[in-house]
Order: sequence, then C-alpha cells, then structure tokens
Amino acid sequence: MQRPALIPIDVQQGFDDPAWPRRNNPQMEANALRLLQAWRQRGLPLLHVRHDAIQPGSSLRPGHPGNAFRPGFEPLAGEPVVPKSVNCAFIGTDLELRLRRARIDTVVLFGISTDMCVSTTARVASNLGFRTVVIGDACFCFEQPDGAGGSISADVLQAAHLATLRAEFADVRSTADMLAWLETQAGTATVD
Repeated sequence: MQRPALIPIDVQQGFDDPAWPRRNNPQMEANALRLLQAWRQRGLPLLHVRHDAIQPGSSLRPGHPGNAFRPGFEPLAGEPVVPKSVNCAFIGTDLELRLRRARIDTVVLFGISTDMCVSTTARVASNLGFRTVVIGDACFCFEQPDGAGGSISADVLQAAHLATLRAEFADVRSTADMLAWLETQAGTATVD
C-alpha cells in the first residue's frame, strides 16, 4: 500500500433502530474505533461515507437522528464526508475524484453492512483500479430473509460475502493485521 485512504462506510446511529434485523459481530465498533484512532494518529488520509437515505421513513434520512454518525465515529475537523444515497460510495458522489486528486492507490474499507454498502463499494473500487482492502472484523451484517419463509443468519452472510470479496475483489484483513501494518507508517497525504 503506497498511498492508502481509510474509508469508514455508513457507521451511523440509524442502524440501531429496532426495525433492523439481528446483526452479527458485536466487536465491530471496538475494532473499528481502534483502527480509526491509529489511522488518525499517523495522519493518513481518511474520508467518511454517510448514507443519506431518500426513502421516506428511513432511519438514515437527513434530518432524522439516525443519520448521525455513531459516537466516536464523527468526522474531525478537516476530515471530508462523502454523502451517498445508494449502496455504492462511488455512484453519484465525488469519491473517485477526491481519491484520484490525492493520488490514493489503495482504499481500506470498514463499516455497515458487509453484504450491502461495504461489499458494493469494494467491488466498484476494485473495478476502478484501486487496491481494495476490507477489514472484515470491523464490519457486520444483518440477518436476511431467504425468500422461502426462513432466514439466513448474519454470520453466514458475513462469511460468504467476505469469501467472495477475497476471491476476486479485495484483500480481507483483520483489525490486528492493519494495526500491525500501521505501526510501520507515517502520514503521507490528505484528501480534500
């Protein structure tokens, strides 16, 4: 990773709404906060992605308390926020332009949820030519209906999506792996 940027995706309060199904990985927040803190300490590029839902009644719509970032994940002064309204952080946003202008070659992703916005963004990032890293233990999935009256557990979805990303689109790493890598790094760039 020559010029990486950390991109937390949709780490927002609205996903705590009781309407959302059961989730997995209760360690997601703790892992993500450790990574975010270490990244900031080294002054490496960081862009936050926020889902600004356009669906009426969504817990993630602008103006709703759920649109806010979760405690500890709020952007600091000078850290850009890329608002989006679809799953992929590159569609309808200036994310790619910001990354290209800063000469970023690698995107490091974590957030909510693995199988939706993280996976979609990772696949497009890879297709756009960015080296893509997904921090698997700093993401989580929600249980989903299976279409036949049952459900697919969040753990199964998480494992399947990380396996698919690893097979073709991304380097899937743990928080511990990234923290070890960060120990060797100093700040190199910013993203406007």
